[in-house]
Amino acid sequence: MDPATLRQKLLPIFAGLGLYLFTTGISYAAFNFLSTPPEIDFTAPVLEGGELVIDPGEPKTEPCPLNGRLYTKTERRVWEKRRPLAVMIENHTEARPQSGLTAADVVYEAVAEGGITRFLAIYYCDAVARDRLLGPIRSARTYYLDWASEYGATPLYVHVGGANLPGPANALGQIREYGWGGRNGNDLNQFAIGYPTFWRDYERLGRTVATEHTMYSTTEKLWAEGAQRGWTNKEPSTEVDWQERFVSWTFTKEESAGGTEAEKIRFGFWESYKEYNVVWQYNPLTHLYERFNGGEPLKDLNNDTQIAIRVIIIQFTPEKGPIDELKHLLYKTVGSGKALIFQDGKVIEANWKKAKRTQRTIYTSKTGGEITFSPGKIWIEIVPTGNTVDY
Repeated sequence: MDPATLRQKLLPIFAGLGLYLFTTGISYAAFNFLSTPPEIDFTAPVLEGGELVIDPGEPKTEPCPLNGRLYTKTERRVWEKRRPLAVMIENHTEARPQSGLTAADVVYEAVAEGGITRFLAIYYCDAVARDRLLGPIRSARTYYLDWASEYGATPLYVHVGGANLPGPANALGQIREYGWGGRNGNDLNQFAIGYPTFWRDYERLGRTVATEHTMYSTTEKLWAEGAQRGWTNKEPSTEVDWQERFVSWTFTKEESAGGTEAEKIRFGFWESYKEYNVVWQYNPLTHLYERFNGGEPLKDLNNDTQIAIRVIIIQFTPEKGPIDELKHLLYKTVGSGKALIFQDGKVIEANWKKAKRTQRTIYTSKTGGEITFSPGKIWIEIVPTGNTVDY
């Protein structure tokens, strides 16, 4: 048979075989697509316009391990791929109103220097719903490192430089000692990162402010920097999930029981520094304490909303200093002491104890049982021992 005749006979066969293979492949792909939903990588959240895509009807069934508040499964899938952000946010009068405090799950407040308080804001659950502007971000202090260390031994610690004089207040030296530093460490120091993760905004408040009150970032930029270094939920060297070492406080689904009425809390940190005096006023309609600083409502510039918190902890702590020419302070973080727990309009006299830097601070009643908290955001006030708290 000549070649031309052979080609004529084989052409229909090859054409039919090609059509069969094509249609079979399409059917196989369609079957697999329809029968097995594609996996979604929740390491990077699905954001539209800066917000996580959540079905409005999705129930809130997942408790936040930091404060017991309920969120959706979609939010949980995001936070479980991350580690907490521990961000230094200042409270100087020129920095108010700050950005991002209403999105923090837990906040610590203590005097940084000269009677001026500073916040350590912990972001994990609430901040995954949308990208949050944070600031003004300020420098590190040694005792804040101890509180940050409770959220896994290696949280993403966010700051702009820090105390570095030789001695016990050398925060930057301690960061290196803890193994947090370096270009691939969990320490997110603006000095080593820069723009576009961090930037300065001199006109954020509608007026020019001093340079030290102008540093900002966002939660998504900071988590992205951590992920780029390999710090997601697992440590890059050991693949240990940070939650394996985290001790959650105990939360109840019901309103807290016990205690005496306490609808208004008033205290200061240093005498004659009235701008930093604090009032928490209980709102029985929301079951939250609303914050006033220096006689004015403290609001979040992101949403013009007053800070309102479910649980207020007053932790009485020995204060030492100033200990050097830059007037740095020290607060006792490891050990034990007295505390007051305010929740649901009531107060309980309590004790606190922390065995070492990387262990959790535990709050117990006078009889020794661990305090059960109402689910919701928590604010921990580090007040010098001997100060008066009126309620």
